[in-house]
Amino acid sequence: MTDLVLVRHGETAWHYENRYAGTSDIQLSDRGHEQAQDLARWAAQAKLDAIWCSELQRSQKTARYCEVACGLHARVDLRLNELDFGRCEGLSVKEIRQRFPEEARAFEADPLGHPLPGGEDPLTATARSIACIREIVEEFQGGRVLVVAHKTLIRLVLCHLLGVPLAEYRIRFPSLHNCALNEIRIPPTGSATLLRYNAMLSEDSPRVSR
Repeated sequence: MTDLVLVRHGETAWHYENRYAGTSDIQLSDRGHEQAQDLARWAAQAKLDAIWCSELQRSQKTARYCEVACGLHARVDLRLNELDFGRCEGLSVKEIRQRFPEEARAFEADPLGHPLPGGEDPLTATARSIACIREIVEEFQGGRVLVVAHKTLIRLVLCHLLGVPLAEYRIRFPSLHNCALNEIRIPPTGSATLLRYNAMLSEDSPRVSR
């Protein structure tokens, strides 16, 4: 068995404002740094074998606190980057609905078949991220690995590994709080098991997000 702990990076100013960050390299907010420090305190006791993260700074800086706490060096992999949201990068949900009303309705009805305008195909993003996940599982069989990545990407990965239709990622996993724990156990053969989902590290109430 290999246990993967999938964690969304700490909060940024854009996420506080409920904006789509995607591949825009937005820095952590003060609250995001605090969340990353909470994650590091958990990681110090979690008996991790490795840490992986995306190349975006909000992910790397979240992982860096865990590196120090665990004495591990995080592996940076661009395949764990968030989806590119095209012309919707930096826009709030309200702004997207105002600027792209038809596209927004199509996306909300079927996010797999109708990505945001100019955005990355979720199937492509799932393929690249799962290729990375499979390498991690193969290298750390029997281990426990922290993967610091992004909201939409993690939800797609969870759907794929659990046999949930990708088109339902927004329905089955409607929220993913910053630095909350999402742990999944992957056997050498057979189905994966979700051990915990959206488990908060503190009593601090999460902000509502898209």
